[in-house]
Amino acid sequence: MEGKETHLALYRKYRPRTFEEVVGQEHITKTLANQILAGKLSHAYLFTGSRGTGKTSVAKIFAKAVNCENNMTGSPCGKCETCKRLAEENDINIIEIDAASNNRVDDIRELREKVKFAPIGAKYKVYIIDEVHMLSDSAFNALLKTLEEPPKYVIFILATTEVQKLPATILSRCSRFDFRLLSIENLSKVLTNVFKSENIDAEPEAIKLIAASGEGSVRDTLSIADSINAYSNGHITKEDVLKVLGTTDHDLLIEFFDKIIEKDIGGILNLINDIDASGKNLAVFAKDAAKHARDLLVCKTCKEPNVILNLPEDLLEKFLNQSEKVSDKQLIVYMQNFAESETELRYALSTRLLLESIAVNCVNGEIEKKN
Repeated sequence: MEGKETHLALYRKYRPRTFEEVVGQEHITKTLANQILAGKLSHAYLFTGSRGTGKTSVAKIFAKAVNCENNMTGSPCGKCETCKRLAEENDINIIEIDAASNNRVDDIRELREKVKFAPIGAKYKVYIIDEVHMLSDSAFNALLKTLEEPPKYVIFILATTEVQKLPATILSRCSRFDFRLLSIENLSKVLTNVFKSENIDAEPEAIKLIAASGEGSVRDTLSIADSINAYSNGHITKEDVLKVLGTTDHDLLIEFFDKIIEKDIGGILNLINDIDASGKNLAVFAKDAAKHARDLLVCKTCKEPNVILNLPEDLLEKFLNQSEKVSDKQLIVYMQNFAESETELRYALSTRLLLESIAVNCVNGEIEKKN
């Protein structure tokens, strides 16, 4: 009996292979490509930014590009013998080190010994040290000595999500590149292309919701898409996304805030009863309510709110209309009340009673007092 084919996660299957395929980091990929074409490479690079924004992917592309035999654009051609060999896992010329589990001074000393050996069948050896902020102080000191006088054939790429933890001595010896969180628009484009390649049918609103839930991370967005596709079996609807993520429909939030703005306490209690009866996680609802208050505040105070919110036109119109009914000071109270109570709701004996209290406090225009 033949075994079933192992499912390859979308974020792994659609990892970019060239600089042109990297989305939302053009300020970095163009600079790196130009450096490669001009032959003006640094011996050490620092890639910093939130998780899932492409740091490791760009590092791997860069490692192949500097060794490519037919590099015409700055990106690896993917066709020459060197590119094909470097594309294989565990190639000896591209060394990935996870600093979270190799953070001792002895690990870096071992690295220093291996650095002495020249690359085989390639121009450069590239060391990619992920989560470099996890190194111990003594390990950083050992790494510093290598960064100060590296062999000409060695390039270091240090990747981290917490750049503030790196010593100034390390920072000063690296060319730094800051990776940005991706916009909902860019993440939606990524999802649209992936779904097309996978023959997955998805509603436009569903794609927007998935993109928003990724919070700027390509990896997180594709992981969420994988889970939702498993649930919906190739046809993803807005309702599927809301069910899997547990997030709240925008229309429900608009109705909820209308009742708060209108000081309709009875209506608020009835609506919370319906939400609770539907099995909705009330802590998640409070988080969504805090975000909705923030989105209304953006509509109220920013000249071009959709540059930040990136909402469909019909939904933006609803947000703008609702924001006109309430002052910015009231919105700040709403945002604080719901945001500050999110953790309490997770552990409250009666989440419903606490959510009702928060909503009534919003009606009264008072910020909940902390003991």
